[in-house]
Amino acid sequence: MTEKSYEYIIVGGGLAGASAVDGVRDLDKSGDILMIGAEKHLPYDRPHLSKKLWFGKKTVEQIFLHDQDYYDRTGVTVAAGVTVASLEPGKNLLITADGKKFQYNKLLLATGGAPRILSIPGGDLPGIIYFRTFDDYLRLRAGSGPGTSAVVIGGGFIGSELAAALTINKVSVTMIFPEPYIVNRIFPESLGTALTTHFRGRGITVLTGEKPASFHAKGSRFVTRTEGGRVLESDLVIVGIGLAPSLDLPRKAGLATGNGIIVDEYLRASLPDIFAAGDVAFFPYQALGTQTRVEHWDNALNQGKQAGRNMTGCLESYTYMPYFFSDLFEFGYEAVGDIDSRLETVADWQKENDTGVVYYLRDGSIRGAMMCNVWDKVGTARGLIKEGRRMTKRELMGLIR
Repeated sequence: MTEKSYEYIIVGGGLAGASAVDGVRDLDKSGDILMIGAEKHLPYDRPHLSKKLWFGKKTVEQIFLHDQDYYDRTGVTVAAGVTVASLEPGKNLLITADGKKFQYNKLLLATGGAPRILSIPGGDLPGIIYFRTFDDYLRLRAGSGPGTSAVVIGGGFIGSELAAALTINKVSVTMIFPEPYIVNRIFPESLGTALTTHFRGRGITVLTGEKPASFHAKGSRFVTRTEGGRVLESDLVIVGIGLAPSLDLPRKAGLATGNGIIVDEYLRASLPDIFAAGDVAFFPYQALGTQTRVEHWDNALNQGKQAGRNMTGCLESYTYMPYFFSDLFEFGYEAVGDIDSRLETVADWQKENDTGVVYYLRDGSIRGAMMCNVWDKVGTARGLIKEGRRMTKRELMGLIR
């Protein structure tokens, strides 16, 4: 027996799901909406979990996108702490883990992803924090403070941001990652090496070219053994080694998947009446002429809203170019396009490895740009990427200031 029918069902209680509500309501003021989220919280801004909450720039209350009253006024039923077990696309039916069935006219999958888990002895020890959610932040905040120690596994976005945040909060931090410098996937070597040196100068022990081999508990503390033979004891172990898109549900339902749920330019999945957006969507990045998946706040915000609009029937192509940002101590940056350290990079520094612009090029054309301590220039960078013309190194100098 079907519990209830909804015009729109959104599976995912994060930013993409919440933005989809806004998109639907842009064009349909009255169609009933059910938003189902696995977390027991209303949608919140995830970047603050490793950024502003640690620096007193946001309070916990301020990270939530809307309060319950907003969803009540907007005609949205929020089912928090609920897991979807299966879909029956042929019947436009959704079944939750507790057996409830809901009919939809249009369905959005904005389920994001889950942290990658270390498959080493002790990788599943209780207390190890695979950092992703608000509850993870609360656990980490409660267990950290002046005089405590932490081992951070991973040198990418999350690992580097948390290492900086914990250090500012007077936690003794050791980082472990296999790459030669932090954020190796996007930083060119000179910048990544300089920032790794800066991290060490701020008191962080940075173990590059290393991997954890095992964890075990020692009372209330953890012992980390590395492949290189090091033995590290700490109060906390935090792991941030990337995200795996949540694909079990769509695969079982027969949706086409690759590095995410495959969608077209309108964010439609391969079966009728189903859309996808946010971290889980493998979509055509039209400005770059490629199919990709983007795990950043700005993409979830704009793609979720576009998916919501398209669910009402308007079918507008998603052409937006999302940007992303980070802050590592005094070094902050905004970036847009294909930011991949394997591309040719040209740096236009005003202050070396601190202030300036790094361009990412393929065959002489700008594919991406990272503005380092240079602000409000994302729009200019987008224009240069869309222009697509070949440029010399000399032409790049002073192009963005």
